[in-house]
Amino acid sequence: MLALLIIIYLLCGAAVFSALEHPKEKLAKERWAQRIEQFTHKYNLSQDDLRNFLRNYEEANVAGIRVDATRPRWDFAGAFYFVGTVVSTIGFGMTTPVTIAGKIFLIFYGLIGCAATILFFNLFLERVITVIAFVLKFCHERRERRKAGPAQNCHRPSTGNRERRTDSLAGWKPSVYCVMLILGVAAILVSCCASAMYSAAEGWDYLDALYFCFVAFSTIGFGDMVSNQREMYKAQAAYRVGNFLFILTGVCCIYSLFNVISIVIKQVLNWLLQRLETPCRCRCPARGNRHTRRNVVVPGHMRPRRENSIETDAVNDSEADGRRMSGEMISMKDFLAANKVNLAIMQKQLSEMANGHPRQLGSSSRHNEFSGGVGALGIMNNRLAETSVDR
Repeated sequence: MLALLIIIYLLCGAAVFSALEHPKEKLAKERWAQRIEQFTHKYNLSQDDLRNFLRNYEEANVAGIRVDATRPRWDFAGAFYFVGTVVSTIGFGMTTPVTIAGKIFLIFYGLIGCAATILFFNLFLERVITVIAFVLKFCHERRERRKAGPAQNCHRPSTGNRERRTDSLAGWKPSVYCVMLILGVAAILVSCCASAMYSAAEGWDYLDALYFCFVAFSTIGFGDMVSNQREMYKAQAAYRVGNFLFILTGVCCIYSLFNVISIVIKQVLNWLLQRLETPCRCRCPARGNRHTRRNVVVPGHMRPRRENSIETDAVNDSEADGRRMSGEMISMKDFLAANKVNLAIMQKQLSEMANGHPRQLGSSSRHNEFSGGVGALGIMNNRLAETSVDR
Protein backbone atom coordinates (compact mmCIF):
# COMPACT_ATOMS: atom_id res chain seq x y z
CA MET A 1 0.00 0.00 0.00
CA LEU A 2 2.83 2.40 0.82
CA ALA A 3 4.46 1.76 -2.57
CA LEU A 4 1.13 2.33 -4.31
CA LEU A 5 0.50 5.58 -2.45
CA ILE A 6 4.03 6.80 -3.21
CA ILE A 7 3.49 6.11 -6.92
CA ILE A 8 0.19 8.01 -6.83
CA TYR A 9 1.92 10.84 -4.94
CA LEU A 10 4.65 10.97 -7.60
CA LEU A 11 2.11 11.04 -10.43
CA CYS A 12 0.19 13.88 -8.80
CA GLY A 13 3.40 15.83 -8.16
CA ALA A 14 4.55 15.32 -11.74
CA ALA A 15 1.21 16.59 -13.04
CA VAL A 16 1.33 19.71 -10.87
CA PHE A 17 4.94 20.60 -11.68
CA SER A 18 4.42 19.92 -15.37
CA ALA A 19 1.44 22.27 -15.42
CA LEU A 20 3.36 24.96 -13.53
CA GLU A 21 6.81 24.78 -15.11
CA HIS A 22 6.38 23.45 -18.66
CA PRO A 23 4.93 26.70 -20.13
CA LYS A 24 7.86 28.64 -18.68
CA GLU A 25 10.31 26.16 -20.20
CA LYS A 26 8.73 26.48 -23.66
CA LEU A 27 8.81 30.26 -23.45
CA ALA A 28 12.48 30.22 -22.39
CA LYS A 29 13.39 27.96 -25.34
CA GLU A 30 11.63 30.25 -27.80
CA ARG A 31 13.41 33.32 -26.42
CA TRP A 32 16.78 31.56 -26.51
CA ALA A 33 16.29 30.51 -30.13
CA GLN A 34 15.47 34.12 -31.06
CA ARG A 35 18.59 35.40 -29.27
CA ILE A 36 20.80 32.85 -31.02
CA GLU A 37 19.39 33.83 -34.40
CA GLN A 38 19.76 37.57 -33.71
CA PHE A 39 23.31 37.17 -32.42
CA THR A 40 24.51 35.07 -35.35
CA HIS A 41 22.86 37.43 -37.84
CA LYS A 42 24.36 40.51 -36.19
CA TYR A 43 27.94 39.21 -36.08
CA ASN A 44 27.72 37.00 -39.19
CA LEU A 45 28.44 33.76 -37.33
CA SER A 46 27.42 30.21 -37.97
CA GLN A 47 24.83 28.89 -35.52
CA ASP A 48 26.64 25.53 -35.36
CA ASP A 49 29.93 27.22 -34.41
CA LEU A 50 28.20 29.28 -31.74
CA ARG A 51 26.49 26.22 -30.28
CA ASN A 52 29.80 24.34 -30.20
CA PHE A 53 31.35 27.27 -28.34
CA LEU A 54 28.54 27.30 -25.81
CA ARG A 55 28.88 23.53 -25.39
CA ASN A 56 32.55 23.98 -24.60
CA TYR A 57 31.62 26.59 -22.00
CA GLU A 58 29.21 24.13 -20.37
CA GLU A 59 32.02 21.61 -20.10
CA ALA A 60 34.31 24.24 -18.57
CA ASN A 61 31.54 25.21 -16.12
CA VAL A 62 31.73 21.72 -14.65
CA ALA A 63 35.31 22.50 -13.58
CA GLY A 64 34.21 25.78 -11.99
CA ILE A 65 34.70 28.23 -14.88
CA ARG A 66 31.88 30.76 -14.96
CA VAL A 67 31.22 34.12 -16.58
CA ASP A 68 30.59 35.98 -13.34
CA ALA A 69 33.36 36.30 -10.78
CA THR A 70 33.19 33.60 -8.12
CA ARG A 71 35.61 32.34 -5.53
CA PRO A 72 37.80 29.34 -6.48
CA ARG A 73 35.86 26.16 -6.03
CA TRP A 74 38.82 23.90 -5.29
CA ASP A 75 40.88 25.94 -2.84
CA PHE A 76 40.81 24.61 0.72
CA ALA A 77 37.69 26.61 1.71
CA GLY A 78 35.85 25.53 -1.45
CA ALA A 79 36.91 21.90 -1.01
CA PHE A 80 35.74 21.96 2.62
CA TYR A 81 32.35 23.24 1.48
CA PHE A 82 32.25 20.46 -1.12
CA VAL A 83 33.02 17.62 1.30
CA GLY A 84 30.38 19.07 3.65
CA THR A 85 27.76 18.70 0.92
CA VAL A 86 29.00 15.16 0.26
CA VAL A 87 28.88 13.72 3.77
CA SER A 88 25.57 15.47 4.54
CA THR A 89 24.11 13.94 1.33
CA ILE A 90 23.00 17.39 0.15
CA GLY A 91 25.02 17.23 -3.07
CA PHE A 92 24.32 20.63 -4.62
CA GLY A 93 26.15 19.68 -7.81
CA MET A 94 27.76 23.05 -8.45
CA THR A 95 31.15 21.45 -7.68
CA THR A 96 32.03 17.95 -8.83
CA PRO A 97 35.37 16.16 -9.26
CA VAL A 98 36.55 15.97 -12.87
CA THR A 99 39.71 13.89 -12.47
CA ILE A 100 39.63 10.08 -12.38
CA ALA A 101 41.54 10.05 -9.10
CA GLY A 102 39.08 12.51 -7.57
CA LYS A 103 36.07 10.42 -8.62
CA ILE A 104 37.57 7.21 -7.23
CA PHE A 105 38.51 8.92 -3.96
CA LEU A 106 34.98 10.34 -3.69
CA ILE A 107 33.47 6.84 -3.75
CA PHE A 108 35.43 5.66 -0.70
CA TYR A 109 35.34 9.03 1.05
CA GLY A 110 31.57 9.34 0.69
CA LEU A 111 31.00 5.74 1.80
CA ILE A 112 32.51 6.35 5.22
CA GLY A 113 31.56 10.02 5.52
CA CYS A 114 27.87 9.56 4.72
CA ALA A 115 27.60 6.60 7.11
CA ALA A 116 29.23 8.59 9.93
CA THR A 117 26.98 11.60 9.29
CA ILE A 118 23.82 9.46 9.29
CA LEU A 119 24.98 8.06 12.63
CA PHE A 120 25.42 11.63 13.88
CA PHE A 121 21.89 12.52 12.73
CA ASN A 122 20.48 9.51 14.61
CA LEU A 123 22.38 10.40 17.78
CA PHE A 124 21.19 13.99 17.44
CA LEU A 125 17.62 12.69 17.17
CA GLU A 126 18.08 10.68 20.37
CA ARG A 127 19.28 13.78 22.24
CA VAL A 128 16.41 15.85 20.88
CA ILE A 129 13.94 13.19 22.01
CA THR A 130 15.58 13.22 25.45
CA VAL A 131 15.12 16.97 25.83
CA ILE A 132 11.55 16.93 24.51
CA ALA A 133 10.59 14.04 26.78
CA PHE A 134 11.96 15.79 29.87
CA VAL A 135 10.18 19.04 28.97
CA LEU A 136 6.87 17.28 28.34
CA LYS A 137 7.18 15.32 31.57
CA PHE A 138 7.93 18.52 33.50
CA CYS A 139 4.83 20.20 32.03
CA HIS A 140 2.75 17.13 32.85
CA GLU A 141 3.97 17.13 36.46
CA ARG A 142 3.05 20.80 36.83
CA ARG A 143 -0.45 20.12 35.52
CA GLU A 144 -0.82 17.25 37.98
CA ARG A 145 0.25 19.49 40.86
CA ARG A 146 -2.29 22.13 39.86
CA LYS A 147 -5.03 19.52 39.70
CA ALA A 148 -4.07 18.36 43.21
CA GLY A 149 -5.07 21.77 44.56
CA PRO A 150 -3.28 24.53 46.48
CA ALA A 151 -4.02 22.95 49.84
CA GLN A 152 -1.98 19.87 49.12
CA ASN A 153 0.86 21.94 47.68
CA CYS A 154 1.13 23.96 50.90
CA HIS A 155 1.53 20.92 53.13
CA ARG A 156 4.22 18.33 52.98
CA PRO A 157 2.99 15.50 50.77
CA SER A 158 2.25 12.29 52.56
CA THR A 159 3.37 8.85 51.44
CA GLY A 160 -0.06 8.14 49.96
CA ASN A 161 -0.06 11.37 47.98
CA ARG A 162 3.42 10.65 46.65
CA GLU A 163 2.35 7.14 45.62
CA ARG A 164 -0.75 8.48 43.86
CA ARG A 165 1.37 11.07 42.02
CA THR A 166 3.85 8.36 41.01
CA ASP A 167 1.00 6.20 39.73
CA SER A 168 -0.38 9.09 37.68
CA LEU A 169 3.02 9.67 36.11
CA ALA A 170 3.66 5.98 35.51
CA GLY A 171 0.84 5.77 32.99
CA TRP A 172 1.83 8.97 31.23
CA LYS A 173 3.46 8.80 27.79
CA PRO A 174 4.65 11.67 25.57
CA SER A 175 2.38 12.30 22.61
CA VAL A 176 3.85 11.71 19.17
CA TYR A 177 1.90 14.71 17.91
CA CYS A 178 3.46 16.97 20.54
CA VAL A 179 6.90 15.76 19.53
CA MET A 180 6.11 16.40 15.88
CA LEU A 181 4.77 19.88 16.68
CA ILE A 182 7.87 20.82 18.68
CA LEU A 183 10.23 19.56 15.98
CA GLY A 184 8.20 21.36 13.32
CA VAL A 185 8.35 24.65 15.21
CA ALA A 186 12.11 24.23 15.71
CA ALA A 187 12.63 23.53 11.99
CA ILE A 188 10.54 26.57 11.03
CA LEU A 189 12.43 28.86 13.41
CA VAL A 190 15.82 27.70 12.12
CA SER A 191 14.67 28.07 8.51
CA CYS A 192 13.26 31.56 9.06
CA CYS A 193 16.40 32.79 10.81
CA ALA A 194 18.64 31.26 8.14
CA SER A 195 16.49 32.77 5.37
CA ALA A 196 16.93 36.21 6.89
CA MET A 197 20.71 35.76 6.86
CA TYR A 198 20.80 34.43 3.29
CA SER A 199 18.45 37.15 2.05
CA ALA A 200 20.74 39.86 3.44
CA ALA A 201 24.06 38.26 2.47
CA GLU A 202 23.21 36.79 -0.96
CA GLY A 203 20.69 39.41 -2.10
CA TRP A 204 17.95 36.82 -2.56
CA ASP A 205 14.26 37.41 -2.02
CA TYR A 206 13.10 36.09 1.33
CA LEU A 207 10.88 33.43 -0.26
CA ASP A 208 13.76 32.31 -2.48
CA ALA A 209 15.97 32.07 0.59
CA LEU A 210 13.28 30.05 2.38
CA TYR A 211 13.07 27.76 -0.66
CA PHE A 212 16.86 27.30 -0.55
CA CYS A 213 16.71 26.45 3.15
CA PHE A 214 14.19 23.66 2.60
CA VAL A 215 16.08 22.25 -0.38
CA ALA A 216 19.36 22.29 1.55
CA PHE A 217 18.09 21.20 4.97
CA SER A 218 16.09 18.31 3.52
CA THR A 219 19.28 17.20 1.65
CA ILE A 220 17.47 17.43 -1.70
CA GLY A 221 20.16 19.83 -2.94
CA PHE A 222 19.07 20.87 -6.42
CA GLY A 223 21.99 23.24 -6.85
CA ASP A 224 20.03 26.00 -8.61
CA MET A 225 20.71 28.25 -5.60
CA VAL A 226 23.90 27.76 -3.59
CA SER A 227 25.12 29.91 -0.72
CA ASN A 228 28.65 31.20 -0.13
CA GLN A 229 29.71 31.32 -3.78
CA ARG A 230 30.73 34.94 -4.20
CA GLU A 231 34.31 36.13 -4.08
CA MET A 232 33.75 38.57 -1.24
CA TYR A 233 31.12 39.13 1.44
CA LYS A 234 30.71 41.62 4.22
CA ALA A 235 31.96 39.94 7.40
CA GLN A 236 32.94 36.95 5.29
CA ALA A 237 34.33 34.82 8.14
CA ALA A 238 31.23 35.31 10.28
CA TYR A 239 28.97 34.53 7.32
CA ARG A 240 30.79 31.30 6.54
CA VAL A 241 30.55 30.16 10.15
CA GLY A 242 26.86 31.07 10.26
CA ASN A 243 26.25 29.28 6.99
CA PHE A 244 27.89 26.11 8.31
CA LEU A 245 26.00 26.19 11.61
CA PHE A 246 22.62 26.89 10.00
CA ILE A 247 23.02 24.07 7.49
CA LEU A 248 24.12 21.63 10.20
CA THR A 249 21.30 22.59 12.57
CA GLY A 250 18.70 22.72 9.81
CA VAL A 251 19.60 19.30 8.43
CA CYS A 252 19.43 17.77 11.92
CA CYS A 253 16.04 19.35 12.64
CA ILE A 254 14.49 18.35 9.31
CA TYR A 255 15.91 14.82 9.61
CA SER A 256 14.35 14.46 13.06
CA LEU A 257 11.05 15.87 11.80
CA PHE A 258 11.04 13.41 8.89
CA ASN A 259 11.44 10.50 11.31
CA VAL A 260 8.44 11.59 13.38
CA ILE A 261 6.31 12.34 10.30
CA SER A 262 7.04 8.82 9.06
CA ILE A 263 5.42 7.52 12.28
CA VAL A 264 2.25 9.51 11.58
CA ILE A 265 2.21 8.24 7.99
CA LYS A 266 2.42 4.69 9.28
CA GLN A 267 -0.48 5.39 11.63
CA VAL A 268 -2.61 6.54 8.70
CA LEU A 269 -1.63 3.53 6.59
CA ASN A 270 -2.45 1.05 9.35
CA TRP A 271 -5.75 2.81 9.96
CA LEU A 272 -6.57 2.48 6.26
CA LEU A 273 -5.62 -1.20 6.35
CA GLN A 274 -7.95 -1.77 9.26
CA ARG A 275 -10.79 0.00 7.46
CA LEU A 276 -10.18 -2.11 4.37
CA GLU A 277 -10.14 -5.31 6.40
CA THR A 278 -13.40 -4.54 8.22
CA PRO A 279 -15.71 -5.53 5.30
CA CYS A 280 -13.74 -8.76 4.85
CA ARG A 281 -14.16 -9.64 8.50
CA CYS A 282 -17.89 -9.01 8.26
CA ARG A 283 -18.21 -11.41 5.31
CA CYS A 284 -15.80 -14.01 6.69
CA PRO A 285 -15.84 -13.70 10.50
CA ALA A 286 -14.01 -16.96 11.20
CA ARG A 287 -11.22 -16.20 8.76
CA GLY A 288 -11.00 -12.61 9.96
CA ASN A 289 -10.47 -13.76 13.54
CA ARG A 290 -7.58 -16.00 12.55
CA HIS A 291 -5.76 -13.28 10.60
CA THR A 292 -6.41 -10.26 12.76
CA ARG A 293 -3.70 -7.66 12.33
CA ARG A 294 -2.02 -6.92 15.63
CA ASN A 295 0.05 -3.91 14.67
CA VAL A 296 -2.80 -1.76 13.44
CA VAL A 297 -2.81 1.86 14.60
CA VAL A 298 -6.18 3.48 15.22
CA PRO A 299 -6.55 7.28 15.35
CA GLY A 300 -7.52 8.84 18.64
CA HIS A 301 -11.08 9.75 17.67
CA MET A 302 -11.85 6.04 17.21
CA ARG A 303 -10.89 5.33 20.83
CA PRO A 304 -12.59 7.57 23.41
CA ARG A 305 -10.93 8.19 26.77
CA ARG A 306 -7.46 7.32 25.38
CA GLU A 307 -4.80 9.90 24.65
CA ASN A 308 -2.85 9.75 21.40
CA SER A 309 0.54 8.91 22.83
CA ILE A 310 3.66 6.99 22.02
CA GLU A 311 3.79 3.59 23.68
CA THR A 312 6.70 3.65 26.06
CA ASP A 313 6.66 0.46 28.07
CA ALA A 314 7.83 -3.03 27.30
CA VAL A 315 5.34 -5.68 26.27
CA ASN A 316 3.13 -6.93 29.09
CA ASP A 317 3.27 -10.70 28.82
CA SER A 318 0.42 -11.13 31.32
CA GLU A 319 -2.12 -9.75 28.86
CA ALA A 320 -4.13 -12.19 26.81
CA ASP A 321 -2.95 -10.88 23.44
CA GLY A 322 0.65 -10.39 24.55
CA ARG A 323 0.77 -6.61 24.31
CA ARG A 324 0.02 -3.48 26.32
CA MET A 325 -2.83 -1.55 24.76
CA SER A 326 -1.28 1.87 24.32
CA GLY A 327 -2.79 4.99 22.86
CA GLU A 328 -1.48 3.85 19.47
CA MET A 329 -2.54 0.15 19.82
CA ILE A 330 0.88 -1.02 18.68
CA SER A 331 2.04 -4.60 19.23
CA MET A 332 5.75 -4.44 19.93
CA LYS A 333 6.26 -8.15 19.28
CA ASP A 334 4.67 -7.89 15.85
CA PHE A 335 6.91 -4.95 15.00
CA LEU A 336 10.01 -6.88 16.01
CA ALA A 337 8.93 -10.00 14.16
CA ALA A 338 8.06 -8.09 10.98
CA ASN A 339 11.18 -5.87 11.07
CA LYS A 340 9.04 -2.77 11.57
CA VAL A 341 10.91 -1.42 14.56
CA ASN A 342 11.47 2.25 13.76
CA LEU A 343 8.36 3.34 15.66
CA ALA A 344 8.97 0.87 18.47
CA ILE A 345 12.50 2.09 19.07
CA MET A 346 11.39 5.71 19.20
CA GLN A 347 8.56 4.78 21.56
CA LYS A 348 10.93 3.07 23.96
CA GLN A 349 13.38 5.94 23.72
CA LEU A 350 10.69 8.45 24.63
CA SER A 351 9.59 6.34 27.56
CA GLU A 352 13.09 5.90 28.94
CA MET A 353 13.90 9.58 28.69
CA ALA A 354 10.55 10.65 30.12
CA ASN A 355 10.74 8.28 33.07
CA GLY A 356 14.38 9.12 33.71
CA HIS A 357 15.77 5.58 33.55
CA PRO A 358 16.61 3.05 30.84
CA ARG A 359 14.30 0.23 29.89
CA GLN A 360 14.68 -2.88 32.02
CA LEU A 361 15.49 -5.88 29.93
CA GLY A 362 13.32 -8.93 30.39
CA SER A 363 14.53 -12.47 30.78
CA SER A 364 13.90 -13.17 27.11
CA SER A 365 15.89 -10.14 25.91
CA ARG A 366 19.35 -10.58 24.52
CA HIS A 367 22.20 -9.19 26.59
CA ASN A 368 24.78 -8.16 24.03
CA GLU A 369 26.36 -5.10 22.58
CA PHE A 370 23.51 -4.33 20.16
CA SER A 371 20.92 -2.01 21.70
CA GLY A 372 19.42 1.45 21.47
CA GLY A 373 19.14 3.90 18.63
CA VAL A 374 16.37 5.33 16.51
CA GLY A 375 15.73 5.57 12.81
CA ALA A 376 18.13 3.65 10.61
CA LEU A 377 20.44 3.07 13.58
CA GLY A 378 17.60 1.57 15.60
CA ILE A 379 16.60 -0.80 12.80
CA MET A 380 20.18 -2.00 12.38
CA ASN A 381 20.76 -2.49 16.10
CA ASN A 382 17.49 -4.34 16.55
CA ARG A 383 18.20 -6.73 13.70
CA LEU A 384 21.70 -7.37 15.00
CA ALA A 385 20.27 -8.05 18.47
CA GLU A 386 17.76 -10.50 17.02
CA THR A 387 20.26 -12.42 14.91
CA SER A 388 23.28 -12.41 17.22
CA VAL A 389 24.03 -15.35 19.47
CA ASP A 390 25.49 -14.97 22.95
CA ARG A 391 28.74 -16.84 23.38
